Amino acid sequence: MRWADMDQLGHINNVVYVDYLQEARVDMLRVHAAREGTDQLAEALVVVHHEVHYRAPLTYRFQPVSIECWVTDIRAASFTMAYEVFHEEPGHPEGRRVYLRATTVLTPFIFEAERPRRLSDGERSALATYVEESPPWADPIRLRGDGRRDEVGQYPVHVRFSDVDVYGHVNNVKYFEYFMEARILLTARLWEGLVEEGMPVRMVTARTDVDYKVPILFRPEPYDTWSWVARVGPRSATFESLILDGETVLARARVTIVFFDQQTQRSTAPPEPYLERLRALLPS
Repeated sequence: MRWADMDQLGHINNVVYVDYLQEARVDMLRVHAAREGTDQLAEALVVVHHEVHYRAPLTYRFQPVSIECWVTDIRAASFTMAYEVFHEEPGHPEGRRVYLRATTVLTPFIFEAERPRRLSDGERSALATYVEESPPWADPIRLRGDGRRDEVGQYPVHVRFSDVDVYGHVNNVKYFEYFMEARILLTARLWEGLVEEGMPVRMVTARTDVDYKVPILFRPEPYDTWSWVARVGPRSATFESLILDGETVLARARVTIVFFDQQTQRSTAPPEPYLERLRALLPS
């Protein structure tokens, strides 16, 4: 963990976890699964889908956090990996404190031609060594539809040069950052004035699902992001978002947040005005 990974709550930021997963995945494929004919598996991949479950806040400590990753499914042109981020705690009922669980669907990609490819026999054999059963918590959500495009949820995404990987695509982790920025702006507009009235509120991310449809490329013009409220509960809410290039959907996301009490480090019911403004954006 790095000191700069923390957010204003003193937790490791939800976006940073996805960077940890990427580092663990590349390490596994480059080092542990490395064999003749599999050299492209570590880097010549694109992410098709992320499903991330945030289980408990992770705070900074000098002890490294552990990540286990394994393969759960191998198909003709894609494979799925699962992850668990944890600290070993012998006194814990499970023997470890789990902070995050996730799955990622990946596909090999020919970047020169901008198209996916099939897995080779050697790659399938290498991956098969790490296959375990799909975990019971894996619960992919199918994201679909063009959503709602209200002005309050519009956010222009400016791609920064540092967002782009060596293949010229925006790195998969950066999408989480774009969706977070869009969500923060939506709630800031929606809840304007409430903090000044003495009703501060804190939120943590409980789950994020992202579908990657078309690569985002570096350019001076911004892309359009639209976000809206999909569900409101007594202690949580769900937001959905799209990143578009004109009418072309580049990525979709569904994010569930939980209102959070920083003193007790537990979920809490926010002041009713926050929920009222969220409910006002629900489809009638």
